[in-house]
Amino acid sequence: MTSRLKVAVIGGGWAGLAAAIEAKSRDAVVTLFEMAPQLGGRARAVDASGLRLDNGQHILIGAYTQTLALMKTIGVDLDAAFLRLPLRLVDATGGGLSLPPGAALPAFARAVLRLRAWPFADRLALLAAATSWAVRGFRCDPSLTVAALTARLPASVRLGLIDPLCVAALNTAASDASASVFLRVLKDGLFAGPGSSDLLLPRWDLTELLPTPAARWLQGAGANLRLAHRVQRVEPQDVGWQVDGENFDRIILATPPREAARLTQTFAPAWARGAAALRYEPIVTVYLQSTGTHLTEPMLALQSDETKHPAQFVFDRGQLGGPAGLLAFVVSGAQAWVDRGQEATLAATVRQAHEALGAQLKGPLQTIKVLVEKRATFRCTPGLVRPLMAIAPGLLAAGDHVDGPYPATIEGAVRSGFNAARKALPAAHR
Repeated sequence: MTSRLKVAVIGGGWAGLAAAIEAKSRDAVVTLFEMAPQLGGRARAVDASGLRLDNGQHILIGAYTQTLALMKTIGVDLDAAFLRLPLRLVDATGGGLSLPPGAALPAFARAVLRLRAWPFADRLALLAAATSWAVRGFRCDPSLTVAALTARLPASVRLGLIDPLCVAALNTAASDASASVFLRVLKDGLFAGPGSSDLLLPRWDLTELLPTPAARWLQGAGANLRLAHRVQRVEPQDVGWQVDGENFDRIILATPPREAARLTQTFAPAWARGAAALRYEPIVTVYLQSTGTHLTEPMLALQSDETKHPAQFVFDRGQLGGPAGLLAFVVSGAQAWVDRGQEATLAATVRQAHEALGAQLKGPLQTIKVLVEKRATFRCTPGLVRPLMAIAPGLLAAGDHVDGPYPATIEGAVRSGFNAARKALPAAHR
């Protein structure tokens, strides 16, 4: 018989919840600390103007296997929670990339060849580039940006597909984004097999999608959840660790990077400096109400720029379980717009909505809320050195910022939480 290990998970975002659930599944005694009064971190619902609004429009794809497995573990009905569609990056006119069902590479080729808005030579250029990336195993010089990787592609391909895909996946403009990470996203998201590129658009708000069922599962399994508790001290002991004076065998630190740096600076200063050095990109979500409006798709792509058109996508929340006519405009890589201020961003988004959606708008646009997540993701640039999972013996980091193959995504956070718990708890303690 072996004694059960006592594990502290600090941070109740999606990485921390994944770590706590995996640790509890391995028969640990789990205490989860969260500084906020609610779970979910940067992917949760907030109350605004009498509505429950997500603090950002997070979508999943079929390749998010760990996240989907976690949801099934805690009892989420995936068919009810998501609207699942083949990948469609189309605009209000119906133009854009739309993948048919089937094997990944042939489906992508068919979708590209059907893009009649592009000259045939441009379509062949994209297929040739994708084939070249596949032959090289979706690897490239790690110093390359996405813009440099795709510089020889026609402007129609770069502006119509590469740039919006890049900013959606990495929340970093193609001119600054890591080509290596971008290719990894393409490999696993577009070319990993049938269904990997499917869009899973949440019908439930983000809190109901994971934090609420995760809390219910953890409490049912006997975990101790301490909300509204900001941990003040993490201290190494001769054997194990202390969290605010309480003894634990293992700690999984699943807080934002700066909070993790604060807690580790006295005993792991090099790790703390690396975590604190990460730079960030914001995401702005503009919620507008247009009574009677029902868009042609639940998600439409928009042409964006840094001067007049902020948003890259608009979501029709009325088609996704929300109030009819509620539209969510998403501005990724939004630093230029954050610098201009919320009023300027809102005004530009309203103008963009009228220009892009035109007759699809059946009523005037009413402002509901502008949500700004200033540190939505780390800036995913070439050669970026991310904090390692291992901080010290018995102390591990988890989160979408921790070293790994993916940018700052829900799947990256969940995988990091799972992996930290598995490393912290050997199989003997299952």
